Amino acid sequence: MSSVNTVTEQLTRAGQAIEHDSFAIIDAEAGAHAYTAAQWPVVRRMIHANADFEFNGLTDFHPDAVEAGIQALLHGPTALVADVEMICSGLSQPRLAHFGVRTHQFISDPDVIEAARAEDTTRAVQAMRKAARLGLLQGAIVGIGNAPTALIELVRLIREQGQRPALVVGMPVGFVSAAESKALMAEVSDVPWIVIRGRKGGSTLVVAAIHALLALAEARQRAAQAA
Repeated sequence: MSSVNTVTEQLTRAGQAIEHDSFAIIDAEAGAHAYTAAQWPVVRRMIHANADFEFNGLTDFHPDAVEAGIQALLHGPTALVADVEMICSGLSQPRLAHFGVRTHQFISDPDVIEAARAEDTTRAVQAMRKAARLGLLQGAIVGIGNAPTALIELVRLIREQGQRPALVVGMPVGFVSAAESKALMAEVSDVPWIVIRGRKGGSTLVVAAIHALLALAEARQRAAQAA
């Protein structure tokens, strides 16, 4: 049995060649870095998503983050809770389906909007609370790329309510509380996380990081099948 990924690769040989060549260029231009062999594929795919080499250095990992993500995917079905629809739309549905991953986001739900107005909070805060009420955060992969308030609320839910996602990919972009929210997440020791330090981030980066984890999980899966 081949150990080459099939589900998480581009669908044509031409597409695969372009992607592989891009990765080779990134490896060559990035040169030496401080990431582990498990972490670098995540950072490299993030660089590939927007051609910004600053993510080589800005991206920070909890020591257990990559393995936690791989294990969550391999031992699913796992929920993937996002702060915005853009993340759910950007992820490859066939790749998610291969691991039984279902995506959830509640930012535009009427009850979320109503609660945000009533309590004078953001929709992102209420969306995280709804995910917690529905039991979706426990053991989930949580991707936050747009709303710093979602990440701040998630940290509160972890600390005060004992919510335990399998992995948090916390990369909100912006000028108000974005850097602070990620620094807050990075203080959490008992839930694995991947964050981008500072103001940079975005849903595209969350999607890239999760696609990298899906590829790593498939490689682990196929190696086990070939053994």
